[in-house]
Amino acid sequence: MVLCQCLICTIDPPGALVKILVPGIAPCFPSRICFCKPFYTMLPDAGTYHFPWEINSTSVPEGKALRTYGRLHSYDMAISQAILTAQHASDQHCIPVCTKFVEPFQAQLGSLYIVLGETELKDGEMIIKARVFTCVEGINLQLLEKAIGEQRKYFQERRKDHEGSIC
Repeated sequence: MVLCQCLICTIDPPGALVKILVPGIAPCFPSRICFCKPFYTMLPDAGTYHFPWEINSTSVPEGKALRTYGRLHSYDMAISQAILTAQHASDQHCIPVCTKFVEPFQAQLGSLYIVLGETELKDGEMIIKARVFTCVEGINLQLLEKAIGEQRKYFQERRKDHEGSIC
């Protein structure tokens, strides 16, 4: 049995508070025992950005944490559901959002919102169970879409660079 050689495990003894405050630093090998791993896996995924038109496709699996955006088209407090819409080319895309975990909130119909949550398949339709539902009225959508594209390129390059490394 080999203990982990990650930054946190070598600096602090197991069970230290720092492990909770600094998750994800441990570049552990699966065959090693890491005291940081349980704390790291307790935190929810940060969520990757997806364009609204990608959500109902098969590219987003159920249970995946994601971030997306859209205009608030409707909100029904009785069933805790909001509908976000987004225009892409000539298509209008609708994204149902379960707002049970973010209520109460002041719904501003027609305003732009960013949602962070997990996907769930319900009645054959992909729904986002929101953890964060933020009004971002005034944001430049073209710049946001460009930033998401640049972030994706960066992560792809980083993934390629780290494929051959040990950590």
